[in-house]
Order: sequence, then C-alpha cells, then structure tokens
Amino acid sequence: MKLTSKGRYAVTAMLDLAFHSQAGPITLAQISRRQDLSLSYLEQLFTRLRKHDLVRSTRGPGGGYSLSRSAVDIAIAEIISAVDEVVDTTRCSGENNCNKGSRCLTHDLWDDLSSQIYGFLNEITLASLMEEEGIRKVAARQDEKMDSSRELKVPLVDT
Repeated sequence: MKLTSKGRYAVTAMLDLAFHSQAGPITLAQISRRQDLSLSYLEQLFTRLRKHDLVRSTRGPGGGYSLSRSAVDIAIAEIISAVDEVVDTTRCSGENNCNKGSRCLTHDLWDDLSSQIYGFLNEITLASLMEEEGIRKVAARQDEKMDSSRELKVPLVDT
C-alpha cells in the first residue's frame, strides 16, 4: 500500500489547521507557507475536505478555514477518505480479479491488511496527534520560522 501525496498533504494541512485554528480562520496561504505545500493543490484538497464536512470556510477579511468540529472528533482515516484516497493493499483494488481475472491465493491476506491499516488510521485523531511531543516540537519550529520570516519583511521606518 502506498499513500499518495494527496492523502499525506491533506493530513498535514488538517493538522496544521488544528494547531492554529484557535486564533480564528486560517488561510490556505498560511498553511502553504508553513508546510511548504502548493497553494493551488491545497485549494483542491480543501474543496474536498469542505464537501465532506471536515472544514468550514469563512469569506471576507479575516476569512479562511477552520475545523468543522473538534479535533478529537476527526479521524485520520476520515481525512484520507475525504480526498479520495483508498487504503488498499490488494493488487486488484478489491475487485477479486488479481490472478488473470480470478481471486489470487493471497487476496484475503492483503484485504485483511487493508482493513487493519484503515482501522489503525481510524483510531488516530487530529487531537491525539497534537498531543505527541515530536509533532508539537515540529509545529513550534515551523511557527518560529514563520515569525522570524515576518520580522525580516517588516520595513524599517526612521523616526
């Protein structure tokens, strides 16, 4: 099973949003800068996330995105599914035609593995990831980097 960049980026963006949403709506540009992700790609992902009621958007000045419900209620599997990712380790995409149109000898093994992976990801929430020390350190480092880059862009004014 290989999780594509679509699923990885969606989880990363949602985790970033969870860390920062207490300050109000977060723009995709902010997430893009912090996570070094393409803004246009984030726009595509957030369209899907909004359709699956994982985020809500606020228009106008001060607008952006926020979680549609608490981080404790959003499972990683739900995020991955929302962007059309499928956790599937079978060669046939679950079609039972892996061996010249018939079920292969190990189909059930790979199908069971897919179920285990989905179950694992369904037990992990954004909130549980936010509690992990290593993840918190990375988020703090990214925030410091953003703060220092803002300081460099502030024009000097002579008084």
